[in-house]
Amino acid sequence: MPIRTQNDLPAKAILENENIFVMDENRAMHQDIRPLEIAILNLMPLKEDTEVQLLRALSNTPLQVNITFLQTESYVSTHTAANHLNQFYLYFRDVKDKRFDGMIITGAPIEHLDFEEVDYWKELTDIMDWSKTNVTSTLHICWGAQAGLYYHYDVAKIWLEEKISGVYMHKVLNRKNPLVRGFDDVFLAPHSRHTASSPEDIRKNDDLIVLATSDEVGDLIVMSKDGSKIFVLGHLEYDRLTLDNEYKRDMGKGLNPKMPYNYYQNDNVEIRPYLTWRATSNCLYSNWLNYFVYQSTPYSLD
Repeated sequence: MPIRTQNDLPAKAILENENIFVMDENRAMHQDIRPLEIAILNLMPLKEDTEVQLLRALSNTPLQVNITFLQTESYVSTHTAANHLNQFYLYFRDVKDKRFDGMIITGAPIEHLDFEEVDYWKELTDIMDWSKTNVTSTLHICWGAQAGLYYHYDVAKIWLEEKISGVYMHKVLNRKNPLVRGFDDVFLAPHSRHTASSPEDIRKNDDLIVLATSDEVGDLIVMSKDGSKIFVLGHLEYDRLTLDNEYKRDMGKGLNPKMPYNYYQNDNVEIRPYLTWRATSNCLYSNWLNYFVYQSTPYSLD
């Protein structure tokens, strides 16, 4: 996909170095088509890393996409430079009168808090309410998925006895659904979380469909029947070394974390891990953009 970004977004140079086609503003202006408008509410502390991960995941269809990055106003990130946020990010108040074809709400490392204790919970719920009328389809990731399931469907968050970290096997439950079209019967996906969304609450809600689950770590992909709300409870967007960085960070803090499951070759942290989920990630994001955004959104957002 030609992803349209601001000319000087740092992620653009990283992706171009990986031979991923990223279109700058000048070239996009000369193409006589309507690009998809995608908003990304980036709740992760290391926003530049997440920018690269998500833009890479969105890079595998022929559709042109305009990306608008959003940050919260009720909580200011301290892990990303202020000049980066000021240059590349907007607030909800800047876009609340606009419509978007699609939206992504990322995860956030705040699982230890009840949802209502989160500093920006009111702002996030305002955005999720707004998305029901102003966004064709919203994709929620990890904590963002747990928050969305809780807010929209009253699905409880469950504390786990120990953190789930690693790359786990999953199986597709409904192959005919377009979101998992092209998936293998079983596939690998990364997880990194201390909590889960109640599988009982998900299954008792008639509007929710479980598309992929794991015997080891539970549900991965859940969606509303109309496709307007999609929830990915893991991290298919992760880079090869994201789990490695998390593990070594926690080791450095003296937290004595368990080694990520099924990740390091021969459990040797000095060997570069295999990347075993990229094709699945590409398929998921491509299917979402095509079937639940492009094929569903009106030509004129006005």
